[in-house]
Amino acid sequence: MVADRHTGVMAKVGKWLLVIIGLAMGFVVVLVVVAFGYLLYVRIPQNAAGMAAKSVCSAHFVAGRPADALTLMEQDVLPASPALSIISTSINEEEKTVTSRFLYVVRRQASLLNQRGCVLDEPAQPGAIAYTPAPPKPGQWPAGDEVAPQPQQDAMLKLVKVVDNAFVGEGDPEKANARAVAVVQGGKLLISREGKDFETNTALHGWSMTKTVGAMLFYKRAAEVGLDINTPVVNAFRPNREPSWVAEWRKDERAKITVADLLYMRDGLQNEESYSVTGAVVQMLYGEPDMAAWAAGMPAKYPAGTHWEYLSATANILADVTKGQFDSDEEYWAYSKTELFDPIGVTTATLETDTSGTWVSSSYLWTSSLDWARLGQLMLHDGDWYGKQVLPAGWLKVATTPAVPEGEGHGYGAQTWLYGEKNGGSCSAYPGVPADTIAMEGHWGQDVVMIPSLDAVIVRLGWTFNNDQFDDCQLISDVVATLK
Repeated sequence: MVADRHTGVMAKVGKWLLVIIGLAMGFVVVLVVVAFGYLLYVRIPQNAAGMAAKSVCSAHFVAGRPADALTLMEQDVLPASPALSIISTSINEEEKTVTSRFLYVVRRQASLLNQRGCVLDEPAQPGAIAYTPAPPKPGQWPAGDEVAPQPQQDAMLKLVKVVDNAFVGEGDPEKANARAVAVVQGGKLLISREGKDFETNTALHGWSMTKTVGAMLFYKRAAEVGLDINTPVVNAFRPNREPSWVAEWRKDERAKITVADLLYMRDGLQNEESYSVTGAVVQMLYGEPDMAAWAAGMPAKYPAGTHWEYLSATANILADVTKGQFDSDEEYWAYSKTELFDPIGVTTATLETDTSGTWVSSSYLWTSSLDWARLGQLMLHDGDWYGKQVLPAGWLKVATTPAVPEGEGHGYGAQTWLYGEKNGGSCSAYPGVPADTIAMEGHWGQDVVMIPSLDAVIVRLGWTFNNDQFDDCQLISDVVATLK
């Protein structure tokens, strides 16, 4: 009898244990489903997969890097966050697409499109032509890609040492991880060097340096069509080229925002320059098919023209205004090549668009270090390219005019950083940086630095995830110390 009772008790305990285990497993399943549902709600899986697909597609088909998907993920994506390792990515060489999957559940695809680069959520384009780095062009820069002969004097030896130091830790994402450095003075290429795994004509990602080039393109087109930069944005479009968001602006205080306010980043919209996994910039770049419309959809936070704030969103609204100065998207897409890149011998550049077909002027220009130097040289000489006025004269003055009379924005011009500006310039505390130093600047250590007083251009590109590993102001100061 005792044994029977003991057996009965054990059976009941066993049943309860099974019930408890079942409930616990059910709870875990519910918890996982809820957690994943939350991630989907804040768009982390979608944007992470989009980042991987877009990054690998551009690195392979736009930059011409021959590596496989895993290598490109390891070099360009995973150092941003180890959590991205749960994403699987594959390259379709025939269709020229890249597909990424978050836990094999969320899928995003980027496709190479002619004149538009790699674009998320667009179908493959038959016949799209991928970029392949060509051998360096013969002849001295800027017509060719060769360094000008330099006597091995003390100044040159010091410059070589500075550049050597800039490449300490190349190929290591935990270090400075430089990918290219070039120095030009007096129209001559003094030194040019690429990092580990990069050829001379590999197109390199400029990130926010794109903003300055996007502003150049806007300014050039505005001059061609007679658009005054002080025109209200709502009145700035050609017939039948007005985006839908303009109608909403006309209804409220956003109607007062001028094109100049966009150019100088003082539109006052309630956008944010945040890069966290749920940040606004991440959402814009990898989650929004029409980036300008998304950015323009934000309400006004400050009266137009009264508040400066660095915002990638603003650069993309300006790109939409530029798009509105053309009769067709095809003419707009071709413009950067035919009217800016080709006239100065830039052969490696691609200015990518979003899904809607608008340039991602905040972030997506790819071109080689020597072509970045050509763009810097053009700006340094106020749009004059060895006797040909490629940009309207006066651009340099517009670019170097402080956005606001005082405060942080006094160190920023028209989509251009005023590094040496004594009142607000980010390098003004470095005595070796001339006061007239200006720059295109991009995420993770991209710089095209222009110094009119020295007739010099300094280019540095890299993939520096740790800001403590690279000081752009110090590099400028060290290079300047070697120049005549």
